[in-house]
Amino acid sequence: MRLYAAVAAGGFRRHSTYRVATAAGIFTNTVFGFVLAFTFIALWDERPNLGGYDKPEALAFVWIGQALLATCGLMGGGGFAEELIERIKTGDIAIDLYRPADLQLWWLAADLGRAAFELIGRGIVPMAVGAFAFDLALPDAAWQWPAFLGSVALGVVVGFAIWFLVALSAFWLMDGAGVVQIAWLCGLFFSGMLLPLTVFPGALGDVARVLPWASMLQVPADVFLGKYTGWGLLKAYGFQAGWAVVLLAAGRGLQLVARRRVVVQGG
Repeated sequence: MRLYAAVAAGGFRRHSTYRVATAAGIFTNTVFGFVLAFTFIALWDERPNLGGYDKPEALAFVWIGQALLATCGLMGGGGFAEELIERIKTGDIAIDLYRPADLQLWWLAADLGRAAFELIGRGIVPMAVGAFAFDLALPDAAWQWPAFLGSVALGVVVGFAIWFLVALSAFWLMDGAGVVQIAWLCGLFFSGMLLPLTVFPGALGDVARVLPWASMLQVPADVFLGKYTGWGLLKAYGFQAGWAVVLLAAGRGLQLVARRRVVVQGG
C-alpha cells in the first residue's frame, strides 16, 4: 500500500506543476459556469421547481458541475486514458504488465492523486466565484460537507473505472479514439452536466439515473443539496459503490485477458 500511496502523491505533485494549465482550467470552468448559470436562470424563471429543484438549488448544481468537471473526469480521464492507450499502441504496456505492481491499482492511485489536486486547484475557485455572484443553495448542516466529499470520492473511482475500460479497449480496437469520443459524450449527457437528470422525461430519465455516469455528478450534487439523508444517503453511497465494484471488476477481467494476450504474443 505504501507504493500506491506514493503513486497517488506523485499524481498530485505531477498535476500541481502545470500552473498555467490549472489557471486556464479555472478560467474556462468559471466562464462556462456563468453561461450555464444564466441559462438555468432563464429556464427556471419559466419553469420554477423544474426537476424538483428551486432556483438556488439549480444554480448550485451548475457550479458543483464545474467543480467536478475535471475532478471526476466527466469529459475525459484526466489524460491517463489517452496515455494508457498510447502505451498499448506502442507496445510499452507489455513492460507495465510484467511489473510487480498491479496495473489497475497503479493507475487508480495516480488518478486519485490527480483528482485530489483538481478538486482543490480547479474546483474550489469556480465554486467560490459562483457562490459570490449568485444565490446558491449551500448545505445547512455541517455533516453534508464530509458526506459530499465521500460521494465525490466514490464518483472519482467510478469515473476512473469507466476510463480504464475505455483505455483497455485499445487492445482490440488498436485506436481508442472512437470509444473515447463515445465515453466523452456519455459523460457530458448522462452525468447531469447539461441538465439535472431529474429533468429528463419518462424512460430516458429512468435509464439515465441508473447509469454509472450519474455517480459522477448527479449523486454528489444531490448529497451536497441535502436530497439524501439517513438511509437515503446510504443507498446513494451503495449505488455509487456498486457501480465502482462492477466496473473495476470488469476492468480487472479485461486486464487479465490483455495480459494473457501479451504473454502469448511475447512467447
